[in-house]
Amino acid sequence: MNKTSGKKINYPLKWQYTIIFASLMAGIIFLTILLSSVFLPKYYEYKKIGVIRNTYGELIQTAKGSSVAESVTSLSSAFDDLSMRNNISMVILNDESKIVYSSRIGERDMEMVLLGYILGQSIPYDTVRIIEQNDGYVIRKTIALDNEYIEMYGKLDNGYSFLIRTPLESIEESASYANRFYLLTGLAGILCGAVIIFFVSGRISKPILKLSDISARMVDLDFEARYDGPDNNEIGLLGENINIMSESLEKAISELKTANAELKRDIEKKEKAQEEHSEFISNVSHELKTPISLIQGYAEGLKEGVSDDPESRDYYLDVIIDEAGKMNLLVKQLLNLDQLESGYDKIEMERFDIYEVISDYLHSAKVLSDEAGIRIEFDESSGNYVWGDPYRTETVFTNYFSNAVHYCKETAAGKIIRVSFENRGNILRVSVFNSGDPIPEEQMDRIWDKFYKVDKARTREYGGTGVGLSIVKAVQTSLGMGYGVYNTDDGVVFWFELESK
Repeated sequence: MNKTSGKKINYPLKWQYTIIFASLMAGIIFLTILLSSVFLPKYYEYKKIGVIRNTYGELIQTAKGSSVAESVTSLSSAFDDLSMRNNISMVILNDESKIVYSSRIGERDMEMVLLGYILGQSIPYDTVRIIEQNDGYVIRKTIALDNEYIEMYGKLDNGYSFLIRTPLESIEESASYANRFYLLTGLAGILCGAVIIFFVSGRISKPILKLSDISARMVDLDFEARYDGPDNNEIGLLGENINIMSESLEKAISELKTANAELKRDIEKKEKAQEEHSEFISNVSHELKTPISLIQGYAEGLKEGVSDDPESRDYYLDVIIDEAGKMNLLVKQLLNLDQLESGYDKIEMERFDIYEVISDYLHSAKVLSDEAGIRIEFDESSGNYVWGDPYRTETVFTNYFSNAVHYCKETAAGKIIRVSFENRGNILRVSVFNSGDPIPEEQMDRIWDKFYKVDKARTREYGGTGVGLSIVKAVQTSLGMGYGVYNTDDGVVFWFELESK
C-alpha cells in the first residue's frame, strides 16, 4: 500500500514475472507441439527419401566398375551396414532376373515386387503416390495393409534392376507420443521455472519496493530514508540517484522555507511599518491639533481686541506660549525618539554615580512635588556606580518621575513617590513607585507604544505627550538592558536596569 496515494498494488512484480515466464514457456511448448504435428511427418518422409537417394548414389558408383557383380559382392558388407543403420531393404537383379544382391530383409517379397515392376504387372497396393520420376528411377510412396513405404526402383547403367525400400513407421503415432512427452516435461519445466522465477523476481522486486517506499516518504517531505542496497546494477544506480535527489530536495526545500520565512517576516515588518506610520501620522496630527487650535483661537482673540485689559492679554499670551512650548516639547521628543530607534543617536558609555544623578534631579523637581503634596522617599547616600549614558539615564528617570507625579493619588499613608535600588549581581535595578490606581493588566504592554495614554484626559491636563515611555523603551533597548512595570496593592512601580560592573 502506497502510504501517500493510498493506491494498492494489485499485481506485484514477482507475480507478473512468474505469469510472463509461465505464459512464455506454455506458448513455446504449444508452438513446438503444433510444429511437430504439422511438419514432423513431412520432415521424416523427406529424410527417408534422402537416405534412399544416398543409397542410390552408392549403387551408381558401384556400377561404374568393370565387373558390377564383383563390385557389388565386395561392397555387400557396406550395403548390409547401410541397410541396418537406416532400416533399408534393397534387392538387385541382373538382366536374367536373378538376385545379385539382397539385404536379406524381406528378400522374397521385394524380389516379387521388383519383378512386377520389370514385367509391368500391377502391384496390389492400397495407395500409390509418385514422389519423383526420371529416366533412371522412380520414387513413390505406397500403402498396403497399413504398411507405408518409400520405394525407389529403376535400372543401372549396366542394365541391372534394383529396388530400394524403407518403411515409414507410424510417424503420427510417434509424434503423438513425442507431443505428450513434450507436454509433460514442459509442464514440469513450467512449474519448476515458475517457482525459481517467483523467488528470483522477489529478490529483484524487493529493492524496487524499497525505492518505492523511499519515494513515498519523499512525497511526504521525509528525507531521512536512504537506499543502502548492495546492488551493483541499474537498481543500485537508481537508488544512488534517489539518495542524491533526496539530499538535493531537502536542501532546496530548506532554502525555500528559509526564504519564505524571511519573506513573510519582511512582509509583516512592512505591514507593521505601514500601520505604525499611519498611526504615527494620525497621533501627531491629533496631538498638534489641540495646541494649534488654542494658539489660533487666542491669537485671533488678541487681534480682535477681545480683552483690552493687560491682565487678560497676559493670560492669552501665557496660553499661547504654553501651547507653543508643548508643541516644541513634542517635536523634540519625537526627534529624540526617532534618533534612538534608527540608531543615529550615539550612546556615550561611561561609569557614573547613579545616586548622584537621581539626587540632583529630585532636588530640582522638589518644587513640583511639594506643590502636588507628594512625599518623596529616597536614600541620598552615594557611591553606587553603574555603566551607561548619564544623559539618557536621566531621561529615563525623568519620564518615570513625571508619570509618577501626575498619576500619584492620596492613600492612607498619603501621596508617596519612592525611589529604590536593588543589586542583582552585576545589575542594578532602579524602581520608581507612586501611590495610586493600578494600570489595567490588558494595557500593561501597550503603554510603551508611541502616543498611547491610559487616561487621555488627564494626560492632556498635565501636558503629557504620550511619547515618554516610548523613549524609555528605546533607550533601554539601545543599551541592551531591561525595563518594565508592575502593580502593587497601593500603587504602581516602574523600573529600569543598568550594568553595575
